[in-house]
Amino acid sequence: MCYFRWLLGFLHLLVWGSIILVHAIPAPDPVQCNRTICTLSNSYGAWGDRKDCSVKSVVYPTTEEELRSAVAHANKNKLKVKVVSKFSHTIPKLACPSSLGHDSLLISTAKYDSGIEIDSVNLAVTADAGVALRDVIDKVEEAGLSLVAAPYWEGVSVAGMISTGAHGSSWWGKGGAVHDHVIGLSMIVPGNESEGYAKVKQIGAQDQLLNAAKVSLGILGVISKVKLSLERGFKRSITYNFTNDSSIENNFMEHGKKYEFGDITWYPSKHTAVYRYDSRVPMDTPGDGINDFLGFQSNEILISKSVRASEELFESTKSVNGECTLADTTLWYKKQIGNGLKNNGKIFTGYPVVGRQGKMQTSGSCLYSPKTRIDASCAWDPRIKGLFFYESTAIFTATKFGDFIKDVKKLRDLKPENFCGIDHYNGFLIRYIKASKAYLGQSEDSIVVDFNYYRADEASTPRLNQDVMEEVEQMAFFKYGARPHWAKNRNLAFLKVQSKYLNFNKFIAVKKQLDPENMLSSEWSDEILFGKEGVGSDGCALEGLCICSEDRHCSPSKGYFCKPGLVYSEARVCRYSPSSSNL
Repeated sequence: MCYFRWLLGFLHLLVWGSIILVHAIPAPDPVQCNRTICTLSNSYGAWGDRKDCSVKSVVYPTTEEELRSAVAHANKNKLKVKVVSKFSHTIPKLACPSSLGHDSLLISTAKYDSGIEIDSVNLAVTADAGVALRDVIDKVEEAGLSLVAAPYWEGVSVAGMISTGAHGSSWWGKGGAVHDHVIGLSMIVPGNESEGYAKVKQIGAQDQLLNAAKVSLGILGVISKVKLSLERGFKRSITYNFTNDSSIENNFMEHGKKYEFGDITWYPSKHTAVYRYDSRVPMDTPGDGINDFLGFQSNEILISKSVRASEELFESTKSVNGECTLADTTLWYKKQIGNGLKNNGKIFTGYPVVGRQGKMQTSGSCLYSPKTRIDASCAWDPRIKGLFFYESTAIFTATKFGDFIKDVKKLRDLKPENFCGIDHYNGFLIRYIKASKAYLGQSEDSIVVDFNYYRADEASTPRLNQDVMEEVEQMAFFKYGARPHWAKNRNLAFLKVQSKYLNFNKFIAVKKQLDPENMLSSEWSDEILFGKEGVGSDGCALEGLCICSEDRHCSPSKGYFCKPGLVYSEARVCRYSPSSSNL
Protein backbone atom coordinates (compact mmCIF):
# COMPACT_ATOMS: atom_id res chain seq x y z
CA MET A 1 0.00 0.00 0.00
CA CYS A 2 2.83 2.43 0.83
CA TYR A 3 4.41 1.80 -2.57
CA PHE A 4 1.04 2.27 -4.26
CA ARG A 5 0.57 5.62 -2.55
CA TRP A 6 4.10 6.69 -3.46
CA LEU A 7 3.51 5.76 -7.11
CA LEU A 8 0.29 7.73 -7.31
CA GLY A 9 2.00 10.70 -5.69
CA PHE A 10 4.82 10.48 -8.20
CA LEU A 11 2.38 10.40 -11.10
CA HIS A 12 0.66 13.50 -9.77
CA LEU A 13 4.03 15.19 -9.36
CA LEU A 14 4.76 14.60 -13.02
CA VAL A 15 1.45 15.75 -14.35
CA TRP A 16 1.75 19.14 -12.69
CA GLY A 17 5.42 19.72 -12.68
CA SER A 18 7.54 17.93 -15.23
CA ILE A 19 10.49 20.05 -16.24
CA ILE A 20 10.94 18.03 -19.40
CA LEU A 21 10.11 20.18 -22.39
CA VAL A 22 6.76 18.82 -23.55
CA HIS A 23 4.51 20.29 -26.22
CA ALA A 24 0.79 19.62 -26.43
CA ILE A 25 -1.42 18.52 -29.25
CA PRO A 26 -3.48 21.45 -30.52
CA ALA A 27 -6.66 22.12 -28.57
CA PRO A 28 -9.80 20.68 -30.17
CA ASP A 29 -12.00 22.92 -32.29
CA PRO A 30 -15.03 23.78 -30.12
CA VAL A 31 -17.31 23.51 -33.17
CA GLN A 32 -17.81 20.16 -34.90
CA CYS A 33 -20.16 19.74 -37.86
CA ASN A 34 -21.61 16.86 -39.84
CA ARG A 35 -23.85 17.04 -42.89
CA THR A 36 -26.95 18.03 -40.95
CA ILE A 37 -26.02 19.82 -37.73
CA CYS A 38 -23.15 21.46 -35.83
CA THR A 39 -22.30 20.96 -32.17
CA LEU A 40 -20.62 23.47 -29.88
CA SER A 41 -18.60 22.29 -26.88
CA ASN A 42 -16.46 24.07 -24.34
CA SER A 43 -12.83 23.15 -23.78
CA TYR A 44 -13.76 20.74 -20.98
CA GLY A 45 -16.06 18.70 -23.20
CA ALA A 46 -19.20 19.13 -21.09
CA TRP A 47 -21.59 21.91 -20.21
CA GLY A 48 -23.19 22.23 -16.78
CA ASP A 49 -26.22 20.19 -17.84
CA ARG A 50 -24.11 17.81 -19.97
CA LYS A 51 -26.49 18.35 -22.90
CA ASP A 52 -25.16 19.07 -26.38
CA CYS A 53 -25.46 22.52 -27.89
CA SER A 54 -26.69 22.05 -31.47
CA VAL A 55 -26.80 24.81 -34.08
CA LYS A 56 -28.09 24.89 -37.62
CA SER A 57 -25.03 26.52 -39.16
CA VAL A 58 -21.72 28.20 -38.37
CA VAL A 59 -19.99 31.06 -40.18
CA TYR A 60 -16.35 32.14 -39.96
CA PRO A 61 -16.02 35.83 -40.87
CA THR A 62 -12.54 37.24 -41.50
CA THR A 63 -13.38 40.97 -41.56
CA GLU A 64 -15.61 43.35 -39.68
CA GLU A 65 -17.89 43.68 -42.70
CA GLU A 66 -18.28 39.90 -42.96
CA LEU A 67 -19.10 39.87 -39.27
CA ARG A 68 -21.73 42.58 -39.77
CA SER A 69 -23.19 40.64 -42.70
CA ALA A 70 -23.53 37.52 -40.55
CA VAL A 71 -25.45 39.46 -37.89
CA ALA A 72 -27.63 41.03 -40.60
CA HIS A 73 -28.41 37.61 -42.07
CA ALA A 74 -29.47 36.33 -38.65
CA ASN A 75 -31.63 39.37 -37.98
CA LYS A 76 -33.31 39.29 -41.39
CA ASN A 77 -34.11 35.58 -41.05
CA LYS A 78 -35.17 35.69 -37.40
CA LEU A 79 -32.37 33.43 -36.22
CA LYS A 80 -30.95 33.26 -32.74
CA VAL A 81 -27.26 34.14 -32.86
CA LYS A 82 -24.27 33.67 -30.57
CA VAL A 83 -20.53 34.13 -30.92
CA VAL A 84 -17.73 31.76 -30.00
CA SER A 85 -13.95 32.11 -30.26
CA LYS A 86 -11.46 29.38 -31.12
CA PHE A 87 -10.94 28.77 -27.39
CA SER A 88 -14.44 28.33 -25.86
CA HIS A 89 -13.34 28.21 -22.21
CA THR A 90 -16.61 29.46 -20.74
CA ILE A 91 -18.19 26.94 -18.38
CA PRO A 92 -21.83 28.16 -18.46
CA LYS A 93 -23.71 27.71 -21.74
CA LEU A 94 -23.55 31.40 -22.68
CA ALA A 95 -22.46 30.75 -26.26
CA CYS A 96 -25.29 28.35 -27.12
CA PRO A 97 -27.89 30.21 -29.23
CA SER A 98 -30.92 27.92 -28.86
CA SER A 99 -32.05 24.56 -27.58
CA LEU A 100 -33.98 24.01 -30.80
CA GLY A 101 -30.92 24.13 -33.06
CA HIS A 102 -32.80 24.70 -36.33
CA ASP A 103 -33.43 28.42 -35.69
CA SER A 104 -29.89 29.41 -34.81
CA LEU A 105 -26.63 30.74 -36.20
CA LEU A 106 -23.25 30.47 -34.53
CA ILE A 107 -20.57 33.01 -35.45
CA SER A 108 -16.99 31.91 -34.85
CA THR A 109 -14.27 34.55 -34.59
CA ALA A 110 -11.56 31.91 -35.05
CA LYS A 111 -10.55 33.44 -38.40
CA TYR A 112 -11.20 37.06 -37.43
CA ASP A 113 -7.99 37.14 -35.43
CA SER A 114 -5.27 39.11 -37.18
CA GLY A 115 -5.87 42.83 -36.67
CA ILE A 116 -3.71 44.42 -33.95
CA GLU A 117 -2.97 48.15 -34.07
CA ILE A 118 -0.59 49.80 -31.60
CA ASP A 119 -0.90 53.52 -30.82
CA SER A 120 2.37 54.23 -29.00
CA VAL A 121 1.63 57.95 -28.68
CA ASN A 122 -1.67 57.49 -26.91
CA LEU A 123 -0.69 54.23 -25.20
CA ALA A 124 -3.44 52.06 -26.64
CA VAL A 125 -3.94 48.87 -28.64
CA THR A 126 -6.94 47.97 -30.79
CA ALA A 127 -7.51 44.32 -31.68
CA ASP A 128 -10.05 42.35 -33.69
CA ALA A 129 -12.50 40.41 -31.54
CA GLY A 130 -11.01 36.98 -32.19
CA VAL A 131 -7.37 37.90 -31.57
CA ALA A 132 -5.76 35.72 -28.90
CA LEU A 133 -4.61 37.42 -25.72
CA ARG A 134 -1.08 36.08 -26.20
CA ASP A 135 -0.84 37.65 -29.65
CA VAL A 136 -1.90 41.03 -28.25
CA ILE A 137 0.60 40.82 -25.40
CA ASP A 138 3.50 39.86 -27.68
CA LYS A 139 2.73 42.69 -30.11
CA VAL A 140 2.44 45.20 -27.29
CA GLU A 141 5.71 44.09 -25.70
CA GLU A 142 7.51 44.35 -29.05
CA ALA A 143 6.54 48.03 -29.06
CA GLY A 144 8.12 48.53 -25.62
CA LEU A 145 4.75 48.75 -23.90
CA SER A 146 2.78 46.58 -21.48
CA LEU A 147 -0.84 45.56 -20.98
CA VAL A 148 -1.34 45.90 -17.23
CA ALA A 149 -4.22 43.48 -16.59
CA ALA A 150 -4.74 39.96 -17.90
CA PRO A 151 -6.34 36.74 -16.67
CA TYR A 152 -3.96 34.05 -15.39
CA TRP A 153 -5.02 31.75 -18.27
CA GLU A 154 -4.09 33.13 -21.70
CA GLY A 155 -6.33 30.86 -23.78
CA VAL A 156 -8.92 33.56 -24.43
CA SER A 157 -9.85 36.00 -27.19
CA VAL A 158 -9.91 39.74 -26.49
CA ALA A 159 -13.69 39.98 -26.93
CA GLY A 160 -14.47 36.88 -24.89
CA MET A 161 -12.07 38.00 -22.18
CA ILE A 162 -13.80 41.32 -21.51
CA SER A 163 -17.35 40.06 -22.12
CA THR A 164 -17.28 37.71 -19.15
CA GLY A 165 -15.27 39.83 -16.71
CA ALA A 166 -11.93 37.99 -16.93
CA HIS A 167 -9.35 39.32 -14.50
CA GLY A 168 -5.93 39.01 -12.94
CA SER A 169 -5.24 40.35 -9.46
CA SER A 170 -4.78 43.97 -8.40
CA TRP A 171 -6.31 46.72 -6.31
CA TRP A 172 -3.85 49.24 -7.77
CA GLY A 173 -4.42 51.71 -10.60
CA LYS A 174 -7.35 50.64 -12.77
CA GLY A 175 -7.37 47.25 -11.05
CA GLY A 176 -7.05 43.62 -12.06
CA ALA A 177 -10.16 43.27 -14.26
CA VAL A 178 -9.30 43.56 -17.96
CA HIS A 179 -12.58 45.31 -18.84
CA ASP A 180 -11.56 48.26 -16.66
CA HIS A 181 -8.69 48.87 -19.09
CA VAL A 182 -11.08 49.05 -22.07
CA ILE A 183 -11.23 52.59 -23.50
CA GLY A 184 -13.40 51.82 -26.50
CA LEU A 185 -14.94 49.10 -28.61
CA SER A 186 -16.93 48.46 -31.76
CA MET A 187 -20.12 46.44 -31.46
CA ILE A 188 -22.39 45.15 -34.19
CA VAL A 189 -26.04 45.40 -33.21
CA PRO A 190 -29.30 44.53 -35.00
CA GLY A 191 -30.66 47.24 -37.30
CA ASN A 192 -33.78 47.87 -39.33
CA GLU A 193 -34.13 47.17 -43.06
CA SER A 194 -32.86 50.63 -44.06
CA GLU A 195 -29.73 50.02 -42.00
CA GLY A 196 -29.07 46.68 -43.71
CA TYR A 197 -30.39 44.72 -40.70
CA ALA A 198 -27.16 45.30 -38.73
CA LYS A 199 -24.89 48.25 -37.97
CA VAL A 200 -21.50 48.86 -36.39
CA LYS A 201 -21.74 50.98 -33.26
CA GLN A 202 -18.61 52.80 -32.09
CA ILE A 203 -18.52 53.14 -28.30
CA GLY A 204 -15.90 55.49 -26.89
CA ALA A 205 -14.41 56.03 -23.45
CA GLN A 206 -16.90 58.76 -22.55
CA ASP A 207 -19.96 56.94 -23.86
CA GLN A 208 -22.23 55.67 -21.08
CA LEU A 209 -22.93 52.60 -23.20
CA LEU A 210 -19.38 51.45 -22.49
CA ASN A 211 -20.34 50.64 -18.91
CA ALA A 212 -22.80 48.07 -20.27
CA ALA A 213 -20.83 46.91 -23.31
CA LYS A 214 -17.49 46.04 -21.73
CA VAL A 215 -19.01 43.21 -19.66
CA SER A 216 -21.91 42.21 -21.87
CA LEU A 217 -22.00 38.37 -21.77
CA GLY A 218 -22.44 38.56 -25.56
CA ILE A 219 -26.10 39.56 -25.28
CA LEU A 220 -25.98 43.26 -26.25
CA GLY A 221 -24.35 42.83 -29.64
CA VAL A 222 -21.39 41.23 -31.36
CA ILE A 223 -18.09 42.87 -30.44
CA SER A 224 -15.89 43.43 -33.48
CA LYS A 225 -12.97 45.43 -32.05
CA VAL A 226 -11.61 46.17 -28.58
CA LYS A 227 -9.39 49.10 -27.59
CA LEU A 228 -7.29 48.69 -24.44
CA SER A 229 -5.12 51.18 -22.56
CA LEU A 230 -1.40 50.46 -22.19
CA GLU A 231 1.53 51.61 -20.10
CA ARG A 232 5.24 51.94 -20.77
CA GLY A 233 6.94 48.56 -20.56
CA PHE A 234 7.90 47.23 -17.14
CA LYS A 235 9.08 44.10 -15.41
CA ARG A 236 7.71 42.20 -12.44
CA SER A 237 9.42 40.56 -9.49
CA ILE A 238 7.68 37.53 -7.94
CA THR A 239 8.37 35.58 -4.76
CA TYR A 240 6.12 32.88 -3.23
CA ASN A 241 6.10 32.61 0.55
CA PHE A 242 4.81 29.23 1.77
CA THR A 243 3.73 29.74 5.38
CA ASN A 244 1.13 28.89 8.04
CA ASP A 245 -2.49 29.94 7.40
CA SER A 246 -3.18 31.04 10.98
CA SER A 247 -3.64 34.75 10.17
CA ILE A 248 -4.90 34.69 6.60
CA GLU A 249 -8.22 36.29 7.55
CA ASN A 250 -6.32 39.22 9.06
CA ASN A 251 -3.57 39.52 6.44
CA PHE A 252 -5.43 39.43 3.12
CA MET A 253 -6.43 43.10 3.12
CA GLU A 254 -2.95 44.45 3.76
CA HIS A 255 -1.45 42.02 1.27
CA GLY A 256 -3.61 43.41 -1.54
CA LYS A 257 -2.67 46.97 -0.63
CA LYS A 258 1.07 46.25 -0.39
CA TYR A 259 1.65 44.22 -3.58
CA GLU A 260 0.37 45.49 -6.92
CA PHE A 261 -0.22 42.01 -8.39
CA GLY A 262 -0.29 39.96 -5.21
CA ASP A 263 -2.48 36.94 -4.55
CA ILE A 264 -2.81 34.19 -1.95
CA THR A 265 -3.30 30.46 -2.44
CA TRP A 266 -4.79 28.70 0.56
CA TYR A 267 -4.55 24.95 1.17
CA PRO A 268 -6.91 24.36 4.13
CA SER A 269 -6.14 20.67 4.68
CA LYS A 270 -2.43 21.50 4.89
CA HIS A 271 -2.93 24.61 7.07
CA THR A 272 -0.81 26.42 4.50
CA ALA A 273 -1.10 29.83 2.86
CA VAL A 274 1.10 30.82 -0.08
CA TYR A 275 1.52 34.57 -0.34
CA ARG A 276 2.54 35.86 -3.75
CA TYR A 277 4.76 38.92 -3.41
CA ASP A 278 4.38 40.41 -6.87
CA SER A 279 5.35 43.98 -7.76
CA ARG A 280 6.50 45.90 -10.82
CA VAL A 281 10.16 46.82 -11.15
CA PRO A 282 12.04 48.98 -13.69
CA MET A 283 12.95 47.56 -17.10
CA ASP A 284 16.68 47.68 -16.28
CA THR A 285 16.23 45.25 -13.37
CA PRO A 286 18.23 42.07 -14.17
CA GLY A 287 16.18 39.01 -15.03
CA ASP A 288 14.52 37.27 -17.96
CA GLY A 289 12.11 35.03 -16.11
CA ILE A 290 8.76 33.62 -17.19
CA ASN A 291 5.62 32.46 -15.42
CA ASP A 292 4.80 28.99 -16.75
CA PHE A 293 2.18 27.96 -14.18
CA LEU A 294 2.27 24.23 -13.50
CA GLY A 295 -1.42 23.62 -14.08
CA PHE A 296 -1.22 25.14 -17.56
CA GLN A 297 1.86 23.24 -18.77
CA SER A 298 1.70 20.37 -21.24
CA ASN A 299 1.29 16.94 -19.70
CA GLU A 300 2.09 13.53 -21.06
CA ILE A 301 -1.27 12.02 -21.99
CA LEU A 302 -0.47 8.75 -20.23
CA ILE A 303 0.21 10.60 -16.99
CA SER A 304 -2.95 12.73 -17.23
CA LYS A 305 -5.00 9.57 -17.73
CA SER A 306 -3.23 7.86 -14.83
CA VAL A 307 -3.96 10.74 -12.46
CA ARG A 308 -7.61 10.70 -13.48
CA ALA A 309 -7.73 6.94 -12.92
CA SER A 310 -6.23 7.48 -9.45
CA GLU A 311 -8.89 10.07 -8.65
CA GLU A 312 -11.62 7.71 -9.79
CA LEU A 313 -10.20 4.93 -7.63
CA PHE A 314 -10.09 7.17 -4.56
CA GLU A 315 -13.64 8.32 -5.23
CA SER A 316 -15.04 4.83 -5.71
CA THR A 317 -13.29 3.47 -2.60
CA LYS A 318 -13.89 6.67 -0.58
CA SER A 319 -10.17 6.92 0.08
CA VAL A 320 -9.58 10.27 1.75
CA ASN A 321 -6.00 9.20 2.43
CA GLY A 322 -5.40 8.76 -1.28
CA GLU A 323 -6.62 12.27 -2.03
CA CYS A 324 -4.45 13.65 0.76
CA THR A 325 -1.42 11.90 -0.71
CA LEU A 326 -2.04 13.74 -3.97
CA ALA A 327 -2.48 17.01 -2.08
CA ASP A 328 0.77 16.50 -0.15
CA THR A 329 2.72 15.69 -3.29
CA THR A 330 1.29 18.60 -5.25
CA LEU A 331 2.04 21.18 -2.58
CA TRP A 332 5.55 19.85 -1.96
CA TYR A 333 6.44 19.93 -5.62
CA LYS A 334 5.00 23.38 -6.23
CA LYS A 335 7.24 24.65 -3.48
CA GLN A 336 10.31 23.00 -4.98
CA ILE A 337 9.91 24.50 -8.43
CA GLY A 338 8.34 27.87 -7.64
CA ASN A 339 4.90 26.90 -8.95
CA GLY A 340 6.15 27.14 -12.54
CA LEU A 341 8.26 30.29 -12.33
CA LYS A 342 11.48 29.99 -14.33
CA ASN A 343 14.37 32.39 -13.76
CA ASN A 344 15.95 32.04 -17.18
CA GLY A 345 12.98 30.74 -19.13
CA LYS A 346 13.95 27.08 -18.50
CA ILE A 347 14.18 26.21 -14.81
CA PHE A 348 13.50 27.67 -11.38
CA THR A 349 16.70 28.51 -9.48
CA GLY A 350 15.39 30.71 -6.67
CA TYR A 351 13.54 33.87 -5.69
CA PRO A 352 12.87 36.50 -6.72
CA VAL A 353 11.98 35.69 -10.31
CA VAL A 354 12.15 38.84 -12.44
CA GLY A 355 10.83 39.08 -16.00
CA ARG A 356 9.02 41.29 -18.45
CA GLN A 357 5.35 41.91 -17.79
CA GLY A 358 4.34 40.05 -20.95
CA LYS A 359 6.06 36.89 -19.74
CA MET A 360 4.87 37.07 -16.15
CA GLN A 361 1.23 38.18 -16.29
CA THR A 362 -0.40 35.11 -17.85
CA SER A 363 0.41 31.58 -19.00
CA GLY A 364 -0.88 28.62 -20.98
CA SER A 365 2.00 26.77 -22.63
CA CYS A 366 -0.11 23.64 -23.11
CA LEU A 367 -1.94 25.50 -25.90
CA TYR A 368 1.05 25.49 -28.23
CA SER A 369 2.49 22.54 -30.06
CA PRO A 370 4.33 21.34 -33.13
CA LYS A 371 1.95 19.36 -35.33
CA THR A 372 4.19 16.33 -34.98
CA ARG A 373 3.63 15.93 -31.24
CA ILE A 374 0.71 13.67 -30.37
CA ASP A 375 1.54 12.36 -26.88
CA ALA A 376 0.85 15.41 -24.70
CA SER A 377 -1.96 17.89 -24.10
CA CYS A 378 -3.56 20.25 -21.62
CA ALA A 379 -4.48 18.05 -18.64
CA TRP A 380 -8.24 18.64 -19.10
CA ASP A 381 -8.39 17.93 -22.84
CA PRO A 382 -11.66 15.94 -23.19
CA ARG A 383 -10.20 13.74 -25.92
CA ILE A 384 -7.79 11.98 -23.56
CA LYS A 385 -9.98 11.24 -20.51
CA GLY A 386 -7.74 13.37 -18.33
CA LEU A 387 -8.75 15.75 -15.55
CA PHE A 388 -12.44 16.60 -15.33
CA PHE A 389 -13.51 19.07 -12.68
CA TYR A 390 -15.80 21.83 -11.49
CA GLU A 391 -14.60 25.39 -11.00
CA SER A 392 -16.40 27.57 -8.49
CA THR A 393 -15.50 31.26 -8.42
CA ALA A 394 -17.04 33.62 -5.87
CA ILE A 395 -16.50 37.39 -5.74
CA PHE A 396 -16.82 38.85 -2.23
CA THR A 397 -17.21 42.34 -0.92
CA ALA A 398 -13.80 42.76 0.71
CA THR A 399 -15.20 43.58 4.17
CA LYS A 400 -17.08 40.26 4.30
CA PHE A 401 -14.24 38.03 3.19
CA GLY A 402 -12.51 37.63 6.56
CA ASP A 403 -15.65 36.14 8.12
CA PHE A 404 -15.96 33.71 5.20
CA ILE A 405 -12.42 32.50 5.86
CA LYS A 406 -13.25 32.01 9.53
CA ASP A 407 -16.29 29.91 8.64
CA VAL A 408 -14.32 27.76 6.23
CA LYS A 409 -11.72 27.21 8.94
CA LYS A 410 -14.47 26.05 11.31
CA LEU A 411 -15.63 23.57 8.70
CA ARG A 412 -12.04 22.51 7.99
CA ASP A 413 -11.26 21.99 11.67
CA LEU A 414 -14.05 19.42 11.98
CA LYS A 415 -12.10 17.12 9.65
CA PRO A 416 -9.17 18.73 7.75
CA GLU A 417 -8.67 15.78 5.40
CA ASN A 418 -12.06 16.44 3.81
CA PHE A 419 -10.47 19.41 2.02
CA CYS A 420 -7.76 17.33 0.31
CA GLY A 421 -9.97 16.99 -2.76
CA ILE A 422 -9.75 20.76 -3.25
CA ASP A 423 -6.12 21.06 -2.24
CA HIS A 424 -4.77 18.53 -4.72
CA TYR A 425 -6.05 20.80 -7.49
CA ASN A 426 -5.05 24.32 -6.48
CA GLY A 427 -6.59 25.00 -3.09
CA PHE A 428 -8.39 28.34 -2.78
CA LEU A 429 -6.88 30.95 -5.09
CA ILE A 430 -7.53 34.42 -3.63
CA ARG A 431 -7.24 37.47 -5.90
CA TYR A 432 -8.11 41.15 -5.91
CA ILE A 433 -10.47 43.18 -8.14
CA LYS A 434 -10.96 46.93 -7.88
CA ALA A 435 -14.33 48.70 -7.95
CA SER A 436 -15.61 49.13 -11.51
CA LYS A 437 -18.09 51.31 -13.40
CA ALA A 438 -19.14 48.32 -15.53
CA TYR A 439 -22.79 47.52 -14.86
CA LEU A 440 -22.01 43.80 -14.53
CA GLY A 441 -18.64 44.44 -12.91
CA GLN A 442 -17.90 44.83 -9.22
CA SER A 443 -19.25 48.03 -7.66
CA GLU A 444 -16.71 47.98 -4.81
CA ASP A 445 -13.26 46.61 -4.11
CA SER A 446 -13.62 42.85 -4.03
CA ILE A 447 -11.92 39.54 -3.32
CA VAL A 448 -12.19 36.66 -5.80
CA VAL A 449 -11.89 33.05 -4.67
CA ASP A 450 -11.48 30.14 -7.13
CA PHE A 451 -11.51 26.48 -6.19
CA ASN A 452 -11.59 23.37 -8.37
CA TYR A 453 -12.76 19.88 -7.45
CA TYR A 454 -13.44 16.51 -9.00
CA ARG A 455 -16.38 16.00 -11.37
CA ALA A 456 -17.61 12.48 -12.05
CA ASP A 457 -17.84 11.02 -15.53
CA GLU A 458 -21.53 10.31 -14.97
CA ALA A 459 -23.97 12.94 -13.72
CA SER A 460 -25.59 10.41 -11.38
CA THR A 461 -22.35 9.59 -9.57
CA PRO A 462 -21.90 11.34 -6.18
CA ARG A 463 -18.51 12.67 -5.11
CA LEU A 464 -16.37 11.97 -2.07
CA ASN A 465 -16.97 14.71 0.53
CA GLN A 466 -19.19 16.58 -1.87
CA ASP A 467 -21.16 18.00 1.04
CA VAL A 468 -18.05 19.96 2.08
CA MET A 469 -17.66 21.56 -1.36
CA GLU A 470 -21.40 22.28 -1.48
CA GLU A 471 -21.41 23.89 1.95
CA VAL A 472 -18.49 26.14 1.04
CA GLU A 473 -20.22 27.01 -2.24
CA GLN A 474 -23.54 27.90 -0.57
CA MET A 475 -21.77 29.69 2.26
CA ALA A 476 -20.03 31.92 -0.27
CA PHE A 477 -22.96 32.73 -2.54
CA PHE A 478 -25.83 32.82 -0.06
CA LYS A 479 -24.57 33.53 3.47
CA TYR A 480 -22.02 36.11 2.34
CA GLY A 481 -23.75 37.22 -0.86
CA ALA A 482 -20.76 36.61 -3.12
CA ARG A 483 -21.27 37.24 -6.82
CA PRO A 484 -20.45 34.51 -9.34
CA HIS A 485 -17.84 34.90 -12.04
CA TRP A 486 -19.85 35.07 -15.26
CA ALA A 487 -17.72 32.54 -17.15
CA LYS A 488 -17.39 29.92 -14.41
CA ASN A 489 -19.47 28.14 -11.76
CA ARG A 490 -22.24 25.63 -11.51
CA ASN A 491 -25.76 26.88 -12.18
CA LEU A 492 -26.83 27.27 -8.56
CA ALA A 493 -24.23 30.03 -8.06
CA PHE A 494 -26.31 32.34 -10.27
CA LEU A 495 -29.53 32.09 -8.23
CA LYS A 496 -30.92 35.61 -7.64
CA VAL A 497 -27.76 37.10 -9.15
CA GLN A 498 -29.65 40.14 -10.44
CA SER A 499 -30.16 41.34 -6.85
CA LYS A 500 -26.38 41.42 -6.31
CA TYR A 501 -25.60 44.06 -8.95
CA LEU A 502 -26.59 47.66 -8.20
CA ASN A 503 -26.67 48.57 -11.89
CA PHE A 504 -28.40 45.45 -13.14
CA ASN A 505 -31.50 47.35 -14.30
CA LYS A 506 -29.31 49.79 -16.21
CA PHE A 507 -27.77 46.86 -18.06
CA ILE A 508 -31.21 45.45 -18.90
CA ALA A 509 -32.29 48.87 -20.21
CA VAL A 510 -29.32 48.92 -22.59
CA LYS A 511 -30.10 45.34 -23.64
CA LYS A 512 -33.65 46.36 -24.59
CA GLN A 513 -32.28 49.36 -26.48
CA LEU A 514 -29.67 47.49 -28.54
CA ASP A 515 -31.41 44.12 -29.02
CA PRO A 516 -35.15 44.67 -28.53
CA GLU A 517 -36.06 41.35 -30.20
CA ASN A 518 -33.68 39.31 -27.98
CA MET A 519 -31.87 37.91 -31.02
CA LEU A 520 -28.67 37.56 -28.99
CA SER A 521 -30.32 35.98 -25.95
CA SER A 522 -31.14 32.34 -25.34
CA GLU A 523 -32.73 30.29 -22.60
CA TRP A 524 -29.18 29.44 -21.49
CA SER A 525 -27.96 33.04 -21.19
CA ASP A 526 -31.26 34.04 -19.57
CA GLU A 527 -30.81 31.25 -17.05
CA ILE A 528 -27.47 32.77 -16.02
CA LEU A 529 -28.33 36.47 -16.30
CA PHE A 530 -31.61 36.22 -14.42
CA GLY A 531 -30.50 33.52 -11.98
CA LYS A 532 -33.33 31.13 -12.71
CA GLU A 533 -33.71 28.15 -10.40
CA GLY A 534 -33.54 24.76 -12.07
CA VAL A 535 -36.21 22.10 -11.96
CA GLY A 536 -35.90 19.87 -8.90
CA SER A 537 -35.30 16.59 -10.69
CA ASP A 538 -33.78 13.42 -9.33
CA GLY A 539 -30.06 13.91 -8.72
CA CYS A 540 -30.10 17.61 -9.72
CA ALA A 541 -28.03 18.69 -6.70
CA LEU A 542 -25.14 16.38 -7.64
CA GLU A 543 -24.30 18.62 -10.60
CA GLY A 544 -25.21 21.93 -9.01
CA LEU A 545 -28.36 22.27 -11.12
CA CYS A 546 -30.38 22.78 -7.93
CA ILE A 547 -29.99 22.99 -4.18
CA CYS A 548 -31.40 19.88 -2.62
CA SER A 549 -34.62 20.09 -0.63
CA GLU A 550 -35.47 16.39 -0.87
CA ASP A 551 -33.33 13.28 -0.68
CA ARG A 552 -34.14 12.41 -4.28
CA HIS A 553 -32.22 15.52 -5.38
CA CYS A 554 -29.10 13.71 -4.16
CA SER A 555 -28.56 9.98 -4.56
CA PRO A 556 -30.31 8.01 -1.78
CA SER A 557 -29.70 4.72 -3.57
CA LYS A 558 -25.96 5.35 -3.17
CA GLY A 559 -26.20 6.63 0.39
CA TYR A 560 -26.29 10.38 -0.26
CA PHE A 561 -29.09 12.32 1.42
CA CYS A 562 -30.07 15.98 1.65
CA LYS A 563 -28.77 17.36 4.97
CA PRO A 564 -28.11 20.74 6.65
CA GLY A 565 -24.62 22.21 6.56
CA LEU A 566 -22.34 21.50 9.52
CA VAL A 567 -21.27 25.15 10.03
CA TYR A 568 -23.68 27.04 7.78
CA SER A 569 -26.83 25.30 8.96
CA GLU A 570 -29.02 26.94 6.30
CA ALA A 571 -27.08 25.16 3.57
CA ARG A 572 -28.63 22.01 2.12
CA VAL A 573 -26.04 19.54 0.92
CA CYS A 574 -25.78 15.96 -0.32
CA ARG A 575 -24.00 14.04 2.43
CA TYR A 576 -23.02 10.39 2.52
CA SER A 577 -24.96 8.74 5.36
CA PRO A 578 -25.93 5.16 6.29
CA SER A 579 -29.54 6.32 6.33
CA SER A 580 -31.52 9.51 5.80
CA SER A 581 -32.04 9.89 9.53
CA ASN A 582 -28.33 10.25 10.27
CA LEU A 583 -26.06 13.24 9.77
